[in-house]
Amino acid sequence: MEIFQHIWGSTPEGEAIILYTMRNSRGSEVQLCNVGASIVSVKYADRNGNIDDVALGYKDCMSYFGDGAASGKSVGRVAGRIARGHLVVDGVEYRLEVNNGPNHLHGGTKGYANCYWESRIETNRVVFSRISEDMEQGYPGELMVEAVYDFDDEDNLEITYLAKGNKNTVVNLTNHLYWNLHGEGSGKTILDHELQLNCSKVLEMDTVQIPTGVILDVKNTPLDFTSWRRFGDEIDAEFNNMRNFRGYDHCFVVDGWKKNILAEVGELRCEATGRRVKILSSQPVAVLYTGNWLAGGCPVTKSDSRYEDYAGVAIECQAYSDAVNHPDFPSIELKAGELYCNKIVFQLGTF
Repeated sequence: MEIFQHIWGSTPEGEAIILYTMRNSRGSEVQLCNVGASIVSVKYADRNGNIDDVALGYKDCMSYFGDGAASGKSVGRVAGRIARGHLVVDGVEYRLEVNNGPNHLHGGTKGYANCYWESRIETNRVVFSRISEDMEQGYPGELMVEAVYDFDDEDNLEITYLAKGNKNTVVNLTNHLYWNLHGEGSGKTILDHELQLNCSKVLEMDTVQIPTGVILDVKNTPLDFTSWRRFGDEIDAEFNNMRNFRGYDHCFVVDGWKKNILAEVGELRCEATGRRVKILSSQPVAVLYTGNWLAGGCPVTKSDSRYEDYAGVAIECQAYSDAVNHPDFPSIELKAGELYCNKIVFQLGTF
């Protein structure tokens, strides 16, 4: 494994924006950036040996600040939506920024995805870190956060999120990487991609994408990915507000989830290229988002174009959406001094 780094640009404050390149013995490559502790590119071979970049991303480093798509970014302090920006910790009510209709989304407009992170190389890994101050974006407690990236010669990309705070708070971290297994510059959508998830349940959503508290069985519905399903086949179905959301944007419950145990979540594949990505996580939910609103919301891409809707698919391994307002959901509270640790693994390959 080789890791290279170079200065990609600088912030208006003069801080260096670093691009890290992790390259293995197969010629596969992952590029990372310290804006949002982001994945900028993922390059590996298809079944015919052709290497392409299969991760959505942007041409200019400054485009990683403030993009609505949060492409490839580490998202927090709480990923997903919080209804009406309402949060209670230890009986104290906190009001968070409302930045997505009536709700708080992905930690707010100045959440972790849009922050500058410190970064370093540790032997064969890249580590991003930041101190999230008490009341940053409305959240209680100072929090020390790390995003650790490992990439090996077997094409396994592992992300470890670590956090520890000085007050009781809430934490839910994930990565918002968009895949297109044709290649991000192919001009093709992900509607022909197939997905299998080890998830027999899904959260019922209201019209503004907040869980109702009801957990639905996916069997014989358009949300049934327990066996292979193409995204394009029923993406305009009405079930569970799919048509209202313009596609898939739902929280799937991982079967048999146990806290702190890494488990297989599912697999994404593309028949045309033979590429596949197996997904493992220690988190209880996989949020499937088929890039329903990418058109018009992304800066100039790495391939000098603009992404259209369904140009990529994100499979975000995280906690239940709006868990802070649903006592029956697994808690995302982090006690003062306790360590938050969750992993996501992407196993790249072909079939």
